[in-house]
Amino acid sequence: MDDINKKTKEELMRDLKPTGAYLDSLTDFADLLGTIRQAENAAKELLNETTSAAQLKPNATPAAGSKSDQKADKSAAETSSSDEPEAQQEEAPVIEKTLEELLEALDALVGLEHIKQNVKSLINYVKIRKLREENELPNPPLSLHMVFTGNPGTGKTTVARILSELYKAIGVLSKGQLVEVDRSGLVAGYVGQTAIKTTEAVNSALGGILFIDEAYALAPDTGTMNDFGRESIETLLKLMEDNRNDLIVIVAGYSEPMERFITSNPGLESRFNRYFFFEDYNSDELNAIFTSMCAKSEYVLTDEAKTYAREHFILIYITREENFGNARHVRNFFENIVTVHSDRVSAIEGHTREDLITVILEDLEKAADM
Repeated sequence: MDDINKKTKEELMRDLKPTGAYLDSLTDFADLLGTIRQAENAAKELLNETTSAAQLKPNATPAAGSKSDQKADKSAAETSSSDEPEAQQEEAPVIEKTLEELLEALDALVGLEHIKQNVKSLINYVKIRKLREENELPNPPLSLHMVFTGNPGTGKTTVARILSELYKAIGVLSKGQLVEVDRSGLVAGYVGQTAIKTTEAVNSALGGILFIDEAYALAPDTGTMNDFGRESIETLLKLMEDNRNDLIVIVAGYSEPMERFITSNPGLESRFNRYFFFEDYNSDELNAIFTSMCAKSEYVLTDEAKTYAREHFILIYITREENFGNARHVRNFFENIVTVHSDRVSAIEGHTREDLITVILEDLEKAADM
């Protein structure tokens, strides 16, 4: 029985043992499996090496991928390279003027003697207040908000700009910028938007001066209570109080309308208690402004032209109307002269440098008629 079973087992093993092509196939398959395992192990080792290298060199160039990947990588590289110089680039230093330089600039303005004295007195007052604070002495309440009145072209904006820098120089303001607005920069056309617009204007002026030209337009004398200008005034008053330590507001305009504007709201009267009246320039001052404009642009007047200019400004000053343009008139007159001069010189063949800079009597006469 055992022999039969043994034989049967041998026969069965022989029958089951692969031979020939079948054995070769199994052998090849085993070899293939080994190769696959080797390839997998090699790939894992390569991946580990690549990862380690990438960690050691973050800026290493990655292997090339699809076109879209390459395009994205290129875009990222360009963005990085363009941003890097900006991050490393140093901003040009802002050169701030000293208190002495700013006072010299104020003195250099034509005319405005009364304004200059008032500004200097105000600066001295503020300086003494700061010294009293340092010495633990009490100071009365101070409001630096101002009202500038007078005709256009009398230097109101120029003085406001110098004031903003002066207050920065003595430490009253943190930035010293001047932000100029009018009614259109404060009042919106729909309910609820005016407060937002006024707040944005005030925020842009924090640390400096908010200069509101023709401020009386915020309170038109129409008798209506629905004008959005009143909402702007209420918003402005609250923001002035909230930011009283680092904001100065200057309202400007013609004298009579500005008086009506200030008295239109009790809050305005309590906050604006410093008034600066800008007088019209006299004929000599108008001529000095004109001469300065010519010198800056390198135009030279003949003696006849100089005489005509002086007489022109005497006549203009004597016959000036209520809302005389002052320096604006001078600028318009100068620009007309430049136009006439250009027409005349362009018709000269072979003109010289002297022709380009010389202004004659005929130029002024024609400009005055324009």
